[in-house]
Amino acid sequence: MPRIDQSVDVAIIGAGPAGLTAAYLLTRQGYSVTVIEKDPVYVGGISRTVELDGFRFDIGGHRFFSKSQQVVDLWNEILPDDFIQRPRMSRIYYEGKFYSYPLRAFEALWNLGVWRSTLCMASFAKAKLLPNRNVRSFQDWTVNAFGHKLFSIFFKTYTEKVWGMPCDEMSADWAAQRIKGLSLWGAVTDGLKRSLGLNKKPNDGMATKTLLETFRYPRLGPGMMWEKARDHVVDGGNQVLMAHSFKRLEQDQGTNRWRLVAQGPEGEVVINAAHVISSAPMRELAGRIHPLPATLPEAMDLKYRDFLTVALMVKGEDIFPDNWIYIHDSKVQVGRIQNFRSWSPEMVPDPTLACVGLEYFCFEGDGLWASSDADLVALATKEMALLGLCNPDDVVGGAVVRQEKAYPVYDDAYAANVLAMRTELEARYPTLHMVGRNGMHRYNNQDHAMMTAMLTVRNIVAGARVHDVWSVNEDAEYHEAGEEGQDADAQTALASTRAVPSRLKAA
Repeated sequence: MPRIDQSVDVAIIGAGPAGLTAAYLLTRQGYSVTVIEKDPVYVGGISRTVELDGFRFDIGGHRFFSKSQQVVDLWNEILPDDFIQRPRMSRIYYEGKFYSYPLRAFEALWNLGVWRSTLCMASFAKAKLLPNRNVRSFQDWTVNAFGHKLFSIFFKTYTEKVWGMPCDEMSADWAAQRIKGLSLWGAVTDGLKRSLGLNKKPNDGMATKTLLETFRYPRLGPGMMWEKARDHVVDGGNQVLMAHSFKRLEQDQGTNRWRLVAQGPEGEVVINAAHVISSAPMRELAGRIHPLPATLPEAMDLKYRDFLTVALMVKGEDIFPDNWIYIHDSKVQVGRIQNFRSWSPEMVPDPTLACVGLEYFCFEGDGLWASSDADLVALATKEMALLGLCNPDDVVGGAVVRQEKAYPVYDDAYAANVLAMRTELEARYPTLHMVGRNGMHRYNNQDHAMMTAMLTVRNIVAGARVHDVWSVNEDAEYHEAGEEGQDADAQTALASTRAVPSRLKAA
């Protein structure tokens, strides 16, 4: 097989938000960079946008909001003219009824009924008076925060669909990271004020953690951002090698430079680099470094949840107004349903059709994952009818998009496993950097993944680990609360890389 050798300052594994942010910033500062990406067509990873006959599908839904001004500035720099402002509307479907989020007190009371609402509040009061002092699992944490009744209605079914495991086997870390700071009492009082028309201000964070009422979004989907970032990298003289899979990584003991081997359509590519930035899953990284790390067993114990979207084209302008609906119903397998036109009108080219995406959470190789596209389209059509969201006769087309390793699993052992591998690799390899959601086995938002890349670039430029990349996203309050660009700690940590002398590299 032909083999191509090249030498660069930095080799990057993966062209997702973290990998391309690093490549963009390094290119801007004059570094030579090569990025490898296993997908033959799309960059962006889980933030890519898939296109089929003019229809564009967002893989999971990605709102562009960050409390880091540097992240916001970078988005604006890459896409100065292509953001649109969109209304946010998300609801929960439970027992045939819809619940607004943020909560509308009278609506929730009406839907649940007086008796069940009373039980929910009694259960909440009991949890506050007699909390579980030994919080180990997601269930323990959530019951303590909201009471068992609300946990069973609004958390259990959906969460177990997403993760494929009982809530009492999931680490409490996931709840602490994703929903800490959401006050039930604050949500109820705010919802009551809104129901009575007493609170007119935008729901942009307020005193409690809530969800934004509007958000910015690229007009052609999030993949547009990463396609533009890739183009900047290539225009700057660097490479993004598509359809190139990560095969092997080893360090020369004499020079401390890296030898990264990738398998491409025309054979192996060998990249010699001073630094390697990896957004590959930690499990894959551990198995492809030679010599193999001592913590390989811990890395192999890390687990991932996979995901697929079934897009349906349906007669009619719009089926529902939401960006997405969470399906808290055990009668169907779908977990969430996107309405792509509500994200951007340009996602759907035919004004006479609606396009929705039904999201199914699965494990790679299981029954759902292995089903044919035709069977999955038929399942999605059937479940839309069961939920009363469309007439199956109105479905005129469908497509399936699969995403492996979409979610790093937070089980009992994950934190110790991640710490063990991280500790070993950082001690042995100062010029190997792990970034992003899968690269750090952390449920990062898109902007957090970018922040890990930004700090990594600063470390490479400085020639030392002057910033702790692992501190990004430790505070759950960071998620979609408050004003854009107002996180003071993030501003300090992410002082612009423009101020650092370019070309000051570690050997």
